[in-house]
Amino acid sequence: MPTSTQTDGHPSPAAISADGLRKSFGDKTVLDGIDLRIPAGSVFALLGPNGAGKTTAVNILSTLISANGGQAQVAGHDVATAPQAVRAAIGVTGQFSAVDGLITGEENMLLMADLHHLSKEEGRRTATKLLERFDLTEAAKKAASTYSGGMKRRLDLAMTLVGNPHIIFLDEPTTGLDPRSRHTMWQIIRELVAGGTTVFLTTQYLEEADQLADLIAVLHDGRIAAQGTAAELKQLIPGGHIRLRFTDPAVYQAAATTLREVTRDDEALTLQIPSDGSQRELRSILDWLDSVGIEADELTVHTPDLDDVFFALTGPAKVPNQSKEDVR
Repeated sequence: MPTSTQTDGHPSPAAISADGLRKSFGDKTVLDGIDLRIPAGSVFALLGPNGAGKTTAVNILSTLISANGGQAQVAGHDVATAPQAVRAAIGVTGQFSAVDGLITGEENMLLMADLHHLSKEEGRRTATKLLERFDLTEAAKKAASTYSGGMKRRLDLAMTLVGNPHIIFLDEPTTGLDPRSRHTMWQIIRELVAGGTTVFLTTQYLEEADQLADLIAVLHDGRIAAQGTAAELKQLIPGGHIRLRFTDPAVYQAAATTLREVTRDDEALTLQIPSDGSQRELRSILDWLDSVGIEADELTVHTPDLDDVFFALTGPAKVPNQSKEDVR
């Protein structure tokens, strides 16, 4: 797994790390010894089915609950022995909005500033700056209950940033948002990371992880089933192929005879060649076709996506039992 590096060539401390992290509720094991290392200034995405333990992991790392075993450090501080130091370095946006709908957006921001013990002047300045940054200035004086889902989510994240945290936990931040609001949130996350913030993201939107995450882990049955970049995870799953389509039956027949290990579709005049999708392999196939004077009318490359990875690692979708872990 990639790690951040200091100028002297030695790995720098991870923003978030966990070793053998365990958590049970009664006789139900939710986390069964997970290991994580998340470099500073990156986006880490934790994927998993409903009830897999994603929120439990966030709650432990953000000091909201205690682990039953293992160790974890956030911003260089042990979550068990130095929870106050951890809390001073992080911000948390949970599944359920912390926005108070009975007061205005601005009042929500000022309340958060008071909780961070900012002076009146500094709190108002910070609130104004963040409301502008999240395009909420015009709605600042309106009751938050009148906000759309996307606006409430932006306000929720703005409130999280009042304390200028170095590390932010976003637990399914775009659930229920329309595509435009989701893309707006993605852009905000990218801007935060560009400024040096570390983001720990849980999501059920595989496209979201693919778009944002530097590193991805898939959580299943309390364990990390796989971990790596999106490209590395996709390479775990077979099924990549190059598809050649022909319009001339004679050329199709010649190509089918010439090429090895192809799957034929005589009706559609297409050939499917197993491939990892690499540029080198594609060039090799094109060079071979050119050398024998065969030209396909259409060539497409198909590689496994994160959906394929997710279902291969976690099995078919299941309807979770209504239990304490369903909200975790």
